[in-house]
Amino acid sequence: MRVADELDVNIGHEVGYVVPFENCCTNDTVLRYCTDEMLLREMMSNPLLSNYGVIIIDDVYELSVSTDVLLAFLRDILLARPELKVVIISPPGLSSKIVSYYGNVPLVEVESAYSAEVVYTSAIQRGYFHAALRLLFEIHHTQEEGDVVVFLACEQEIKEAHDLIQQEALQRNPTLDALLPIPLYPHQSLPQYLPYEGLDYGSKDPRRKVVLTTSLGETLVWMSDIHFVIDVGVERRKVYNTRIRAESLITQPISRIRAEMRKQVLGTCPTGKVFCLYTEEFAEKDMKPFLTPKVEESNLTSMVLFLKRMDIAGLGHCEFINRPDPESLMQALEDLDYLAALDNDGNLSEFGIIMSEFPLDPQLSKSILAACEFDCVDEMLTLAAMVTAPNCFLDSAQEGDVTKPGDRRKFLHPAGDHFTLINIYREYETMKISNASEYDIERWCQDHGLNHTALEMARVIRAELLDTMKRIELPVSDPAFGSDENIMNIKKSLLSGYFMQIARDVDGLGNYIMLTHKQVGQLHPHSGYCLNQNLPEWVLFHEFSVVERSCIRIASEISPDLFMQLVPQYYFSNLPPSESKELLQKALDASAPPAPQDDDCEDDVETEDEEQEQRCSVQ
Repeated sequence: MRVADELDVNIGHEVGYVVPFENCCTNDTVLRYCTDEMLLREMMSNPLLSNYGVIIIDDVYELSVSTDVLLAFLRDILLARPELKVVIISPPGLSSKIVSYYGNVPLVEVESAYSAEVVYTSAIQRGYFHAALRLLFEIHHTQEEGDVVVFLACEQEIKEAHDLIQQEALQRNPTLDALLPIPLYPHQSLPQYLPYEGLDYGSKDPRRKVVLTTSLGETLVWMSDIHFVIDVGVERRKVYNTRIRAESLITQPISRIRAEMRKQVLGTCPTGKVFCLYTEEFAEKDMKPFLTPKVEESNLTSMVLFLKRMDIAGLGHCEFINRPDPESLMQALEDLDYLAALDNDGNLSEFGIIMSEFPLDPQLSKSILAACEFDCVDEMLTLAAMVTAPNCFLDSAQEGDVTKPGDRRKFLHPAGDHFTLINIYREYETMKISNASEYDIERWCQDHGLNHTALEMARVIRAELLDTMKRIELPVSDPAFGSDENIMNIKKSLLSGYFMQIARDVDGLGNYIMLTHKQVGQLHPHSGYCLNQNLPEWVLFHEFSVVERSCIRIASEISPDLFMQLVPQYYFSNLPPSESKELLQKALDASAPPAPQDDDCEDDVETEDEEQEQRCSVQ
């Protein structure tokens, strides 16, 4: 928007942008801003990116999975299109690695005209959070001019710091100007405080602004009056554990390259100061030079599906600048094989090609394709949009009293949390098509503890998925939500994609053990089953996380019979021995037809094989 304004053109015409589920460009667009994953998706139909003459890549120091894949493909594209110009913006510490990766390409170095004063502590600050706030208040009491940026470890600390600064404002010295805390959540796709209410960017505000952020916030802060930076020196990051198929949260020192980026936040301020709440020795010995690349600590299933798709276009064999985790690669290939996305030669199957058309997790894409067979596409598109969009429940609703009248109990569905999400979307959609005012809709969301922005994003995602269905000519069923048959068909569709995410309550107390890796978890306290105190024995779940505790999110009851009807037999046979597997085998044996007699044996076996083949056609 800023570039369009400076060029005096309309956004979406000469200057536009493409982000997930939103395309603000036309055929007349000559300058396009986009995320790296959107440029990768464009390569599926235009492998050599022939529409572009110049590609500029920023923030490569984050070393995300999409950035690594894009850098690898661009190296191959440059061989085929030597006229293409690629500009890669990186901090100095990473530039030599990129130069050698691309073959001694030209390097332009830009040095800052100002050098910030860096102040280290004399000892490690164990209580870094409160130390950061104490330092902030000390700076404020000196009455030196300038805004402050505080880099904390996680988003929870941002919220706590925001609340404490507001409480301090009630007791402040009347001779001091007020502090204005501005929370900035770089990891969230829906920042809760942007634009920040009451902050006038166009005028001189007497209040001292305090930006509270975490890692990834370094490039999002650009204010001319920043004079102070407070850096706690640690971060909490999510790391995917292939063994338990879940993300863990670890606290670790930031990298030296990130610490240097935080100093750059001061921009051109000649008198700026960076307060590091760690020692200089800690920075040298305990901080890694670079960030750990995401390809070494992420679930790579979606990436491998994309690489297999690009292999069809002749660009699948690429050498990464950072080596992916071998165990995650093997697990990704195994999962895609279980989902029938690969053929016997390891190439994409027809199912896999169609799955790659959806900008979704492969398991969710498979569930949508299964819904075509089970005649519940309308409901599965709604569910896919709801689980892809940010959490539709407000934090206040999650932390407060969830049993009061008017809360989300109204939406609970006896079949499980997946169906509750469909209920919520249907109610919201009814409000939208009834031409209710935006005020009434936002008030309705607030009364029920729902995030209006997240629900609106779910509408956008659903519309995009529906367009994808029509573009690749897949059938879309009419709405039928509520009937027993439809509920069963939705469960069948979910099982077709999420048969690897099944858990059983082993003691009747809500301790669920995962069928695949025997990890134990509990249902999220705000699951409908917990609210009704009615815990099912077997559940299919959307997500298992050990970020805060071993928690199962979005779970719905399934029966062993239904699971055995839809699970690929070679997946089931590869499961490690367990009591749960024995129970499932008994369910299969109990439902098996009686043994064939004498001469009819061969005919019956052939018939059984045909039925088995037809039954597993979704796989």
